[in-house]
Order: sequence, then C-alpha cells, then structure tokens
Amino acid sequence: MYIAGQKEMQLLDQYTMETIGLPGVVLMENAGGAVVQEIVRDFPELKTTIVILAGSGNNGGDGFVIARKLMDIGYPVQLWLATEQSKLTGDAKIHFNVYKKRGLPLHFFTEENIELLNSHILLADVIIDALLGTGINGEVRSPIKEIIELVNQSPKPIYAVDIPSGVNATTGEVNNIAVKASKTITFVMPKIGFFVGDGPKFIGEWKAAEISVPENLVVSLNLDLPQLLDEKVAYQALPKRDPHGHKGTFGHCLIVGGSTPYVGAPIYSAKAAFHSGVGLVSLATPETIYPIVAAQCPESLLFPLTGEVKITLPHTLDFSKFKSIAFGPGLGREINGEELLESLFSKVTTQPIVIDADGIYFFKQLIDANKKVPENVILTPHPGEMATLTGRTVAEIEKNRLQIAKEFATQHEIYLLLKGHRPILATPKGELWINPHGNDALGKGGSGDVLTGLIVSFLAQGASPLEAMQAASFYHAMAAEKLGNERSHYGITPTDVIEYIAKNL
Repeated sequence: MYIAGQKEMQLLDQYTMETIGLPGVVLMENAGGAVVQEIVRDFPELKTTIVILAGSGNNGGDGFVIARKLMDIGYPVQLWLATEQSKLTGDAKIHFNVYKKRGLPLHFFTEENIELLNSHILLADVIIDALLGTGINGEVRSPIKEIIELVNQSPKPIYAVDIPSGVNATTGEVNNIAVKASKTITFVMPKIGFFVGDGPKFIGEWKAAEISVPENLVVSLNLDLPQLLDEKVAYQALPKRDPHGHKGTFGHCLIVGGSTPYVGAPIYSAKAAFHSGVGLVSLATPETIYPIVAAQCPESLLFPLTGEVKITLPHTLDFSKFKSIAFGPGLGREINGEELLESLFSKVTTQPIVIDADGIYFFKQLIDANKKVPENVILTPHPGEMATLTGRTVAEIEKNRLQIAKEFATQHEIYLLLKGHRPILATPKGELWINPHGNDALGKGGSGDVLTGLIVSFLAQGASPLEAMQAASFYHAMAAEKLGNERSHYGITPTDVIEYIAKNL
C-alpha cells in the first residue's frame, strides 16, 4: 500500500476527475458513504447520538454526506457548520444544498452559541471531525481552534474524516492544535503525516477506504511515494524454510561485537539470529569478555578478538563461509574500530554487512575519509546515531525522517533502517517503506541488538537486504505490540521479544 502526502493526493483526485471523468461530487458521496459504513459497523445501535462538525472545504462536504446518510438510516445526528454558508464552494456547496433542501437539522456555529455546541458535544456518543481535512498548512485559526478545544475535552469516541483536523498530511506537523482522534477513516491510502512528526499522537486507529480513486494511478503518474510495511509484505519477505533442510541450508552468519561494558549486546544479536532460523552463528568478541559470552551463548561458534585497544580479527576466520555479517553491537568506541571495519570490508566479497551501534560511528569515519564501501551495507541507526552520521541535530532528523533517510541511502548507496517510533526503510535506489507498528515496549537497551540479529539471520537464510529489513523490522515491532497487550509496556525485555519471535514466526 502506498502512502501519500497532500500534493500527491491532489494529483490523484484531479486525474480521477479530469482524465478518468468521475466527478468530484461523486467522489465526495463515496467518501461520506465509506465513513458511514464504519460508523454503522462500530455503533450498530440506532440510538447512538452523533455530532458532526463540518468546515467550509471538501472535508466539510464529506461531513454533509455523512450527516445525510446517517439520518436516512435513523441515527440522531446534530450537524454543525463551523463557517459562514457563503464560504461554501464547489462540490461541498452542492452537497450542502442537497442537505439543506432535504430540510435536515442544521446548526450554524457562532460565538454566541458555543455553549450549545459544547452541550451537544458532551451529550454525544460519537463525534465526527470533518472540519479541515488534508488542506491545512500553518496554524488552526478561530473559530475552528475553539471547536477543537471542545472536542478534545470529550471522553467519547472521536472519528476523523480523512485526517484529524490540524495535522499536516505531508509532515505530520501540528502547529498549535489538532483533533485527537480515536479513529481516522482516510480515503484511497494513508497519509504520510500519520507516521511522521506529531501525526502518530493524533490519528488513533486508522483505516483506508476505497472511494473509486485507483491506487494504480501512482504508477501511471510516476509518483515517487513511500510504501507501507504490512503483514503481507513482511511474510513475503520472510525466508521460507526447506522442510528437508539442515544447518548448512539455513546459512551461517558472523557477529562482531561486545566490550567489557556491553557484554549482553552481541549475545542478544546471536540469540535473536538463532531463534529466527539461521543455521550457524559465529560470534567474535574481545577476549576480555570471552568467558562470559561463552557461558551464556554456547550455541554459537566463538572466536576471541585479541587485544584491548588495538583489536584484530582472528586469522582462523574463513570469511567465505559466512552468508552475512553484523558489526558493532556493544563494540564500544575505545578501540581501533575504523581500522577493524576497513579490514572487514577488505575480506568480504558480496556478503551483506549489517552495521549497528558503535559500528555506525566507525562507519562515519570511513565515509568521511572517502574510503571504499562495499555493496549491500545495511545501517540501523537510531535518531541520535543518524544525527551523528549526517551532522544534523536529532530534532532535524525527527522533523524530516523520510527525506533524510532517502538522501543518505542514495548518496552513499547503502540500505538504511532508521529506527524510532515509526521505522523508515530506505534503499540505494531511493525506495522508502514505513513500518507503522511498534510501541514504547521497545524503548530499552538491547532492543536494537535483537533487531540486528534478526536482520543478519534473514540475510544468511537468503533474503535480500530489503527483504531482511522488512521482515526483521515488522516482526520485531509486532512482537513488542503483542507482548505489550498481553502483559504491559513496562516489563518487556529483549529476551521476551526473542522468545516471542521464536514461537510466532
């Protein structure tokens, strides 16, 4: 499924109306009908009292359709128009006139009747936000601002039409206020603003409804849009098991990491790799922590990294055996990491390399020195590490996650998984994917090491770099969601995530 911003949705709607020939008034009727279907499904009791708040644009036009259709079914509806009637134009005006000529009940919002509106909102079972839609840029002005303040005080379900009013469809930015929706019924495809910026705090649950704007127009119009990482994509990306396979069939990965303060990091990565299907794991860790790692990860083949500050790769490692490599989990920065990574690059041929944690710090030193980077490198930075890579602030990264991820991946011809509340996957060709899953249960040390282990495991089993990122990111996030729902978001550990994945892949 594609994800669109404000500009792209305007192009899709315009093409549907002007070239395909489906009038906007019909699209508006379809959109309103789609919202009504959701309301009827979620609230089948006809005694459900519904307040609909409509603005002057197309979003308000959707609201007029919703009000008319719900009243025709038999729901008690209070429709409030938050603008002067004279400001209605185009398709919205057509549907308003239909509504008005039907003699259906209507309230016009003024400063004098704000208490009446507030009483309707307080008594409503459901509130429908059709105030602003995807066209907003900048701050929400009066009187919409005051209406949203009333809406957000209600404990009842709030349904947003297309997007919560006040949320920018492209950036997710909320300038001063936005509707805090319980559920958003969006049209054609989800909006980029659902997953970036402030958007995730406001959209609630969301669903994309079909309204006769063909999604394949994205290809026809050569629109460069990110895509949504969902269960279907993740399952297709997951390496499939050969029922007659053996440990050699399922690949051999190498993990290089660990240091005295960070003993657990490479262990988490190795265990995640084993529990997600890899045949063999070789674990190269500093000799100072070798006994601890050996005791906790006996299933791995273990190789000590000699030296304390100047570390060298073991001469006994045969790199031709490894299908994939991970570098960096728990490695620390007090070593010759740049030299170690460059040595690793010189020994691989076509194997993909996952670089995480402090490995990312050393990778930056290599690219700053214009050192050669092999193909199929995957970086997995969190926002702070991405800030270090790019020389930007964390705030700048978080404000423009998609564009920065795309620019960095294409410039350096690498694969990038930018971690955060909604992970971004970027390829050397500029393809973008957004993972809409995950929660704060992953906000603990070791979670990133588990993700690295999943990626290197799927790579060793034959997944492409993009497929490995897709499967690992999705199942990692879903494990946190499921465990958080079953237990709590407080108590989930990296080990819990590993064990859940082992049982549910």
